[in-house]
Amino acid sequence: MGQEVDQRTFSREDRTRYRAKVRRCLDVFARMLSASRFDVDRPMSGIEIELNLIDEQGSPALKNVEALEAIADDDFQTELGQFNIEINVPPRRLDDGGLEAFESGIRDDLNEAARKASGVGAHLLVIGILPTLEHGHMTAESLSPNPRYELLSDQILAARGEDISITIDGADRLQTTADTIVPEAACTSTQLHLQVSPDDYAPYWNASQAVAGVQLALGANSPFLLGKQLWHETRIALFEQATDTRSEELKTQGVRSRVWFGERWINSIFDLFEENVRYFPALLPILEDEDPVEVFERGDTPSLAELRLHNGTIYRWNRPVYDVVADRPHVRVENRVLPAGPTIVDTMANAAFYFGVTRALVGDERPLWSQMSFSAAEENFHTAARHGIDAQLFWPGLGAVPATELVLRRLLPLAYEGLESFGVGARERDRLLGVIEQRCLTGRNGSTWQIAAFRKAYDDARRSRLDALRAVVLAYEERMHSNEPVHAWSL
Repeated sequence: MGQEVDQRTFSREDRTRYRAKVRRCLDVFARMLSASRFDVDRPMSGIEIELNLIDEQGSPALKNVEALEAIADDDFQTELGQFNIEINVPPRRLDDGGLEAFESGIRDDLNEAARKASGVGAHLLVIGILPTLEHGHMTAESLSPNPRYELLSDQILAARGEDISITIDGADRLQTTADTIVPEAACTSTQLHLQVSPDDYAPYWNASQAVAGVQLALGANSPFLLGKQLWHETRIALFEQATDTRSEELKTQGVRSRVWFGERWINSIFDLFEENVRYFPALLPILEDEDPVEVFERGDTPSLAELRLHNGTIYRWNRPVYDVVADRPHVRVENRVLPAGPTIVDTMANAAFYFGVTRALVGDERPLWSQMSFSAAEENFHTAARHGIDAQLFWPGLGAVPATELVLRRLLPLAYEGLESFGVGARERDRLLGVIEQRCLTGRNGSTWQIAAFRKAYDDARRSRLDALRAVVLAYEERMHSNEPVHAWSL
């Protein structure tokens, strides 16, 4: 969720000064881009995974404070809901066994964390939306105690001026309201980070946008919310609505949502930061003492704290990131498309596919985004969220095509090529992209498994819907720990 802040109220003067400071940061960022003062020698990749906590019955366990105390590892952090935590995996290079090192490290850390958290009655589940969440969990009492979350919730509700309305039509229909942003906590994701040079940023971001729908179709893992079967990746619709600061009137006027796919291909990373400043008012107008102009002009690296904080309250599905490590600035794409889970091998297969395909597309002599409208990429994204692995997606030269056919015929060869360019060995490529291939051939991902498992539990045993969903969660947990890819799971 970003940096921690103290609970506070904001005056009109705070907002005026903050706007000026953000624009000052933006000016310095432009100067930094021109001066090429960025770390590009050994680009790194990174992964964050958000987790749910459940009890022995498969229901949410509101115990993240106790779980984090038991885990006692700085790589694990609090998240918005008391039934959430997050693991921030140390960054690595992808070559020389980097993907396998990611996988083994994440598995070891999660297994150790699971062992410790179970001692306080909290079990870790890697899933897009926890199917056993109930309306009683969608209240302010479920927010984590970190003041940042209450402050962010208050600011979003104040900007909106009314309760949050959530309406999602899928196999079932959900219509509900919330007086807090805690429904956002239901959305648990895998975030992939790819460090690139500023000169290469635009093609990597454009490629990420172009394949976002394909990522969703392959990785969908969130079909249930509050007892209803909705989209295959319900997390997309829920996140878009749970953090929406717009009233109905502002939506009608065309005001942009803070959860944003975007509206055009870009030419520079500066385009994204400039749009964020131009289109969106501050939610958390917190000022730091640093003068970025003074820091830059004396030859040091400015933190651009206000620009980074503002950027963190605009939830692009592919978010631009500016960061400073060891006094060296860098930029990266934060790919926020994928849900968490179902297993770590599935997570790494999804990551390998994303890293490989984007690398190959960036190297193409005729960029994909010169052949495809931005609106087509956005339509693919929402179509895939609705229909998952059964989605029909548009692709230049193919027209409307099943997502699985698109991957098998066109994108898997590109992913192999891109991973080879990154220096990923053949054995790693074959194993992880083989998981993607089998997912396409079987038509089974996390979402289709959950739906089929629910129907079996609900129809065969004549349980209540909630009891059937608990059975799904417990069966999912057992298979998750096997680390067998989801396409091989039994019902």
